[in-house]
Amino acid sequence: MAMQLLLASAIILLGIGLYGLLVIRNMIKVVIALQIMVKGALIAFVVAGGLNGQLNLGQSIAVAIITADTMVAIIGLALAVKIQQRFGTLNVDEVMHLEG
Repeated sequence: MAMQLLLASAIILLGIGLYGLLVIRNMIKVVIALQIMVKGALIAFVVAGGLNGQLNLGQSIAVAIITADTMVAIIGLALAVKIQQRFGTLNVDEVMHLEG
């Protein structure tokens, strides 16, 4: 019962993150939506490891993903700050149409 609840929460987090990616146009909020999706994937990896009897493997993969995800978030936020400083906007639609 607990594993199904955790798997359902992982699917819900993935759905919330995907909705955020499709709807939100602010770069910082897009990075947050990606973070939400990754957290859902982490829960799914740990649950899958627990269901297969290899909980340590699921946790190891989760730690590796956390490390890579942190680097991606830092680079994404740094890029958003630089775009805000240079162009004065964080709207993804506006940034895609800029030249120069």
